[in-house]
Amino acid sequence: MKPDHATPEVVVFGSLNMDLVLRVPRVPDPGETLQARSFMSNPGGKGANQAVACARQGARVAIVGRVGNDAFGLALKASLEADGVDARQVATDAASTGVALIMVDDGAQNRIALSPGANASVGTEDIGRLRSTLATARIVSLQLEVPMAAVCEAAAIAHAAGCTVVLNPAPAQALPDTLLPLVGILVVNETEAAMLSGMTVGDTVSAACAAAALRQRGPAHVILTMGAHGVVVANAEGSRHFEALSVRAVDTTAAGDTFIGALCAALARKASIDAGIALGIQAAALSVTKAGAQASMPRRQDLAALPAVPPPRPVVAR
Repeated sequence: MKPDHATPEVVVFGSLNMDLVLRVPRVPDPGETLQARSFMSNPGGKGANQAVACARQGARVAIVGRVGNDAFGLALKASLEADGVDARQVATDAASTGVALIMVDDGAQNRIALSPGANASVGTEDIGRLRSTLATARIVSLQLEVPMAAVCEAAAIAHAAGCTVVLNPAPAQALPDTLLPLVGILVVNETEAAMLSGMTVGDTVSAACAAAALRQRGPAHVILTMGAHGVVVANAEGSRHFEALSVRAVDTTAAGDTFIGALCAALARKASIDAGIALGIQAAALSVTKAGAQASMPRRQDLAALPAVPPPRPVVAR
């Protein structure tokens, strides 16, 4: 697929990593050496993942970030371009390319250790490259695998340009008070929602409470993803719960990124937030049935065979 370099609808400002994935029966205990079932390397990083997921759902996507001057960096840029993502604004840094070591157990749960490499150098020069992509953009997607100062500046520039800012605050960390008022859509999982809201999230009611509390800090929409338990959204229409689709999970790596990429693609087509959530649920459900991060992400036509996501039901936050 040839990228459309002229008119990106979605711009992703974020990380690019090479994922080194070990399939293990279980997580080893301290001091224990455990034989893995298999190993594979896959393009990854939350920024690149979301860009690929979005492009595979038919959106015109550009990405701004950094890789190292090494084989991993070359492979990541080539992989993005092959998926139709405009990677011209991915700079080459003196540091090594970011690497994630991922262990996936027999229960399809993953544990991740991250070496940020060139992602840690994202800053002022990259903000300048972001500016050059915003003329046609409707959506700017941000995550926290690059420095917080750069994320905040990117959000301010995108907001001022009239773009909808989508923030996925992962890995979970405290956010400056100035950031969330710039965010149109905040997408969090249970861990991130609990940390940012100070509330325990264990069911749809507590999820709705946490989402409503986070919405008071600025975002128009707060979307809380709960894996097999579905998705809760809080916005001006109240709180609603979307059921997950029932699938046999093989690997949950990048399910959240797949959801966000599909959501951004739907919003770029001017779909409603509920339609975007439904598309995200379908895409994420299909992604967990395959191994890998970008390797598991479905294309738009792949979703045709999936059942529709049932209409959401209201949830009363107490």
